[in-house]
Amino acid sequence: MNPAAPAAARASRASRVSRASRVPSVDVVVAGGGPAGAAAALALARAGRTVLLADAGRGPAPVGEALPAAARVLLRDLGADGVLTHGHLPCLANRSAWGGPALASTDSILDPHGHGWHLDRPLFDRQLRDRARALGAQLAERTTARPLDRTPDGGWTVRLGEREPVRCRWIVDATGRRAAVATACGARRLVRDRLLAVHLTLGPTAHPADTTTTVEAAPDGWWYTAPLPAGRRLLARYTDADLPAAHRTALPAGLAATRHIGPLAAAHPWPPAAAPRRAPAHTARLDTVHGEGWTAAGDAALAFDPLSSQGILTALFTGLSAGTAVHAHLAGDPGALPGYARTVDQVRTTYLRNHRTHYAAEQRWPDRPFWQRRHTPTPQEAPA
Repeated sequence: MNPAAPAAARASRASRVSRASRVPSVDVVVAGGGPAGAAAALALARAGRTVLLADAGRGPAPVGEALPAAARVLLRDLGADGVLTHGHLPCLANRSAWGGPALASTDSILDPHGHGWHLDRPLFDRQLRDRARALGAQLAERTTARPLDRTPDGGWTVRLGEREPVRCRWIVDATGRRAAVATACGARRLVRDRLLAVHLTLGPTAHPADTTTTVEAAPDGWWYTAPLPAGRRLLARYTDADLPAAHRTALPAGLAATRHIGPLAAAHPWPPAAAPRRAPAHTARLDTVHGEGWTAAGDAALAFDPLSSQGILTALFTGLSAGTAVHAHLAGDPGALPGYARTVDQVRTTYLRNHRTHYAAEQRWPDRPFWQRRHTPTPQEAPA
């Protein structure tokens, strides 16, 4: 045996330890800078944890820009209720033609929380991240966070894009439907349907037609439109990915066949040379929302059909809940993460019950594949 070998091995180990000791360290890295990630970072920072919030700054454009009035309570609990004071429009009513051709309206005056909002979504996300930074979170913009390897103490070394790596005790996965961290750690995404959105932001008009959200059922899915700040309008068609209606080129003809959405869209200029975009909108979940060293929140944990109008609200709630649970777990509470998993399961159970009820209320096209699938009692989940 080479007598120099043990000494070389000791030197190599010492070198690795020395390099590791120079790597910056935080309690928690939050991967994903949307509402769920920002909410988790806010909860952790307010609890006194050191946290790094990594926002990749890319991905599909958000679809469905309405925030229900109940979000007031969550934003207050996060210490971020001031983010809605500028840059967003009030949503004074929600209208829908569902189960029949006529529009029915729900006025915000009937909501104990008041009115909701039509969000400037990029601004809203940025406001939440800025609030997290103001409360002490580190913010790494245009940066992806991916776990590299486990540390001897059970934590992680995390790659931060082109930046130097960081060590942490825990990772919160708020990377959206991709669930990039959770799936890299062995979790599986289970998908319930094939819903997608074909969407377009229409140009500004000097006199917007209304301040409400409008939903209209159609033979191959349903339509959604809502005003946006600066006089623009969001237009979205929801259908299944395998149906002809999912083609971008089918949007104009489908719009012309609507009774309520078309006239609202007609008040806005179609942006020149702008092609409609497609984005996933299916119901999905992880088979587990936490594992060794990680916890998922927002769409990474469970993603909803936008018909529920609960996407951003659930992102805020699960982000807050995940951050609170991770803080408690790191403080030694063995029941914190199982409790969070039960909470997510309860949210999902309530969502599925309401989802079935809402789709069952539309019976005008029983022979169309889209509606036949929604009226199936227990559609099977499949791995993504």
